[in-house]
Amino acid sequence: MNYETIRCAVREDICIITLNRPQVMNALNAQMRAELLHAIRTDATRARVMVLTGSGRAFCSGQDLGDGGNAANIDLERTLRDEYEPLLRAITDCPIPTIAAVNGAAAGAGASLALAADVVIGAESASFTQAFTRIGLIPDAGGSYWLPRMIGAPRAMGAMLFAEKITAAQAADWGMIWEAVADDGFADHWWGRAKHLAQGPTAAYAGVKQVLRESWQNPLDRQLDLEAQVQGRCGKTRDFKEGVVAFLEKRPAKFEGR
Repeated sequence: MNYETIRCAVREDICIITLNRPQVMNALNAQMRAELLHAIRTDATRARVMVLTGSGRAFCSGQDLGDGGNAANIDLERTLRDEYEPLLRAITDCPIPTIAAVNGAAAGAGASLALAADVVIGAESASFTQAFTRIGLIPDAGGSYWLPRMIGAPRAMGAMLFAEKITAAQAADWGMIWEAVADDGFADHWWGRAKHLAQGPTAAYAGVKQVLRESWQNPLDRQLDLEAQVQGRCGKTRDFKEGVVAFLEKRPAKFEGR
C-alpha cells in the first residue's frame, strides 16, 4: 500500500512505521490513524518486531485539531470509539514485541500512542505531555489507563491536571518508559534493541506480553494457572528446544521465532 501520512518498511524481521507529517509535528488525522491501523494489521505480520517512531523533530503532537475543519465540530466520542480504539487495540494485541522509539515531543494522544507500546525508548530531548486539560479535555486514547499503572496515581494525577512536560529522563526515572538515551546515536540504539528482539524467541515474547497484561486483573490462582498454560505452549516450540540445546552446548541460541 502507498501510504501518504506514514512510512513503513520491513527489513531484518523488523517492521518500522514512521509517522510522517513533520510539518504538523506528526499530528494524528483520520488518514494517519487509518494508515497506521492498516500497517500494523498487515505489514507488521511479516516481521518479528514492530517499531513506531516519528519523522522530524516530534514523535507525535496528538490529535490534529484542524482535521475536518472547525475543531469545535469534532465528534470526539465517535472518533475515539471508531478510530483510536481499533488502533490502540491493534498495538496492544500485536503478537510481536512493539517498541515506541520516541524521537521528540509526544503530547496528548501522541503520548498515549507511545505508551501503548510494549517498550518505550526516548531520546534525551524527547518529552511526554498530558496536554488535554490545556484545551478543556480529559486524557484519552488509553492515557488514563496506562499512566497510573506505570507511575502510580499521585504522579498520574499531577501530570494530567497540570499538563506539564515530563522529560524523557524523568519518565525513565518514574518508570513511565524503559530508557532515555542520548540523542547522538539514538536511532542506532533503538535499532539494536529491535534487532535483539527480532532474533529472539518470538512465541515466548508473545507469552510474556499475555501473562504480564493479564496479571493486572487476575487473582493469584488464575495467574498461576495462566502461567502454566502459556509455559506449556512455549515448551512445545522449536525455540525452546534450541534454547535448551544451546545452553547445554554453552553457545548462543539461534532462535527461529517458532
